[in-house]
Amino acid sequence: MTLCPVAVAVGCQKCPAFSICPLKGVIGDQQKPAAPPASTTDTARKK
Repeated sequence: MTLCPVAVAVGCQKCPAFSICPLKGVIGDQQKPAAPPASTTDTARKK
């Protein structure tokens, strides 16, 4: 849920405080980066 008024109006990327905002993932519209899927070569090495 986006609570930041700037994020609601124009989005986090266009906010002047984007680079220093510690809450862009909490009250803004930024999503946490997804973990990259494990490749088949990595799983084959673990066996």
